Amino acid sequence: MIFQRAVRREFTHLAAGVFTALFAIMMTTQLIRLLGDAAQGRVEPDAVVALLGFSSLNYLPVLLSLSSFVAILLALSRSYRDSEMVVWFSSGLSLMAWIRPVLVFVMPLVMTISVLSLFLSPWALSQSAEFRDKLSSRHDAGQISPGIFQESSAGERVVFVEGIDADTSNVFNVFVNEMRPERLGVTMAASGYQEVAANGDRFIILENGRRYEFPPGSAEFRIMEYARHAVRVETKEVRGIAPTPRTMPTLALLPIDLPVYRAELLYRFSFPFSAIVLALLAIPLSFVNPRAGRSANMLIAIFVYLIYNNLVTISQGWVASGKVSFAVGVLGVHLFMLCLLPLMFYQRIAVSSFARLSR
Repeated sequence: MIFQRAVRREFTHLAAGVFTALFAIMMTTQLIRLLGDAAQGRVEPDAVVALLGFSSLNYLPVLLSLSSFVAILLALSRSYRDSEMVVWFSSGLSLMAWIRPVLVFVMPLVMTISVLSLFLSPWALSQSAEFRDKLSSRHDAGQISPGIFQESSAGERVVFVEGIDADTSNVFNVFVNEMRPERLGVTMAASGYQEVAANGDRFIILENGRRYEFPPGSAEFRIMEYARHAVRVETKEVRGIAPTPRTMPTLALLPIDLPVYRAELLYRFSFPFSAIVLALLAIPLSFVNPRAGRSANMLIAIFVYLIYNNLVTISQGWVASGKVSFAVGVLGVHLFMLCLLPLMFYQRIAVSSFARLSR
């Protein structure tokens, strides 16, 4: 009992340290990407924190699964290096005896990963997509920033404003480039302001300007000077995002018998299954030969982890294309990796037995 508590404590401390490091790396990379989008005008600066939170929820299943795998590897590898495994085997205990404490440690994490991958991660993806859609609609509705070329969501109009009043009502030195199939138009104005019609339509009213129009591919054009010109901002009605397999709730995916939706279900179910299999694989992979390099087993473990993830991705692609059934896709990869466990345990137990006999 004391041993069980000590082992779980060591697993927990190592997993917390590994998770903290991985989470910090993930948050840093996502923050850099979102700040880059905000600097280019694709994301509002006020939305960076919210989008960062949604992104972190989406990556939590991967981080937790990887953290438990690495924590078990580090703990058992330390036991080999400190010769604790020699005492373990000399006491008549087998490497198989580590399965119970490893499963006791990993099962709460598997339950957490299941909740995250099946419910919270799809919710975070849908909220992030909806949040971006609302920001895009608000951005297209006339939220003008000075000194930035702003493109409409449909890509048919680019607006540049050199200056803007403190109350954001009046703008100065406005440039509008409109691209239509039948003509191209460039509108310039010394000043302007925003106006909302009675029906809710928003207009940018340009004053004392000039407009150039010409058909695409033609050298002919016409020039128009105006005292007042209204540019209607085609505001998008915020109706929410179109549901996709990635953003749909798991319960909504279950009754849909289509390959793409089944592939998304396979992806979500793979996280808890792979967390259990990886935790068990970490037991034989943690073997350290004192005469060899200490990092050799870690390199092999990383290689096995990459192969496992790639097999899951390939299986998901096959299910999405209809090459294999959902049941084969879900069970095939995980059963294949489980079948490797007896061989790996047998190899490690045989090596340990030979080492004891040679002494």
